[in-house]
Formats: sequence, structure tokens, C-alpha cells
Amino acid sequence: MKTYQVKIVGLTLAIALSHQILHAQAGKQAAAPNAQQIERGKYVVMIGGCNDCHTAGYGEADAKTPESDRLKGDTLGFRGPWGTTYPTNLRLSLSKMTEDQWVKYAKSLKTRPPMPWFNIQAMTEPDLRALYQYVKSLGPSGNQAPGFVPPDQQPKPPFVQWPGVK
Repeated sequence: MKTYQVKIVGLTLAIALSHQILHAQAGKQAAAPNAQQIERGKYVVMIGGCNDCHTAGYGEADAKTPESDRLKGDTLGFRGPWGTTYPTNLRLSLSKMTEDQWVKYAKSLKTRPPMPWFNIQAMTEPDLRALYQYVKSLGPSGNQAPGFVPPDQQPKPPFVQWPGVK
């Protein structure tokens, strides 16, 4: 075999091997998250107050809402000068995103009240990733929350009336 043929064969083998290594690494990255990361996400959701709005009846149940019913959004609206907003179903919303998409979305999130979007933006990337993995572990479930109602329209009850609306 001539020298240039050996080099081409060697180069071809090196490319094939690196391709296999990249696929193996991608498979590891796509592997299921570990239980510790999911527990961290559950903790972030709890201390972040996510269930307070995004889980119907959570406060009334003294935080004892079954996990299977959590983060499905709510039909209780929040009406203020901005209009009426509803807590979204995080399980459905995050099921439509990859983890990287969620982190990018969360870091640029800006929503209407009462959602404290600035708190989400302040979360560390590892906390956002853990939150994502916890919500994903619950699986998509429930229905979409009602859509935004502009300030000049009357929302259907129930809703919390914030100051500044006549």
C-alpha cells in the first residue's frame, strides 16, 4: 500500500471512531436524569413557590396536594391593570421544550403579573435544569390554562382582583 493510501485509511478510521465517540457521548447526555437531580428540582419548585399558583388548591391543602396533581396550572385568574392572567400548566409547557430550550427561555422570561419572572431569571443554570427534570419526571398531564384576558374585558370567575382595576 502506498503512503497516501495508508494515510487516507487512517484518516477514515479516525473519523469513524470519533463519530462513534460523539454518538456515545450524546447518548449519555440524553440519558435519564438521576434521582438526586429530580429531588433538587422538586426542592427548587417548592422553595420557589411554583406550586402556590401553578397547582390548583395547593395552599388550601396545606401543600399536601398529591404530586400527580401538581403543576397542571389553574383556572383561578389574577386580574389587575395588566389584564387577567392564569397560571400555566408547566407540565404541558415544559414537555414541548428541550432542557436547553427551557434554560434559554427561563433566562429571558418576562411575563405579566403576578408571575415573578425576575426570580426565574435569577435562578442558577443547574437549578433551572433540575427544575426542568423534576417537571419532566411528572409527565405531561392536565389541560391548558385559560388564555390572557385584556384589561378592558371582564374575565370569567374565579379570579383574584388586584388593586388598580375599576
